[in-house]
Amino acid sequence: MTSPSPVTDGDAAATYTVPPDHHRDVTGGWLRPAVFGVMDGLVSNTALVAGVAGGGAPPHTVLLAGLAGLAAGAFSMATGEYVSVASQTELALAEIEVEKAELRRVPQAEEAELAAIYRSRGVDAETAAAVARQLSADPEQAWRVHAREELGIDPDDLPSPWVAASSSFGAFTVGALVPVLPYLLGAATLLVPVLLALLALFLAGALVSRFTDRGAVYSGGRQLVLGGAAAALTYAIGSVVGASV
Repeated sequence: MTSPSPVTDGDAAATYTVPPDHHRDVTGGWLRPAVFGVMDGLVSNTALVAGVAGGGAPPHTVLLAGLAGLAAGAFSMATGEYVSVASQTELALAEIEVEKAELRRVPQAEEAELAAIYRSRGVDAETAAAVARQLSADPEQAWRVHAREELGIDPDDLPSPWVAASSSFGAFTVGALVPVLPYLLGAATLLVPVLLALLALFLAGALVSRFTDRGAVYSGGRQLVLGGAAAALTYAIGSVVGASV
């Protein structure tokens, strides 16, 4: 959040204060992998534990499967997020370099292109040309403006692959640990792990609603239904397969 700063309007000679930024960070690169990670950990490991237990495996085998699912899933999620976000960032940087080269090669054409963008948004031709000319006067400002306006990229706020990977790894681990924890504490049946996982699904969904402005009951109920359905189907498959082998 930035501090308020006074701004002076030269024409009206008026001074006013720009209010502090009150928006939440939606491009920092941590929320999506964290939400996806904890939900995936909860759903996938609960379903895995349910499937193995449904097949008639003893508790220590279910525990081993759950721990293996936790480790494999956490490393897989972190690796996938890192490669995905790193590739996205590398592509963005490559496109920015293309834009910089175009600004050096044909600055007048790029200025005209910027003016056309503003005209397409409802700015009159004279004002659009003046704004584009003023922004193009500073090369460092110009390529940043073109990156935002043409490419839809904020060069000063590119997502970090390390943030995405660590968020995904930690969140998946927390989610996947929920159905395994009762077995670590000596549980001998599937009932307690499933009930705990369903509760965690609802609470995680409700927590996400704080970032999305969805209702807590709606978000929590959605996660509960989807995760519960996955666990029930996997348990059924495990039961069928376990009975036939």
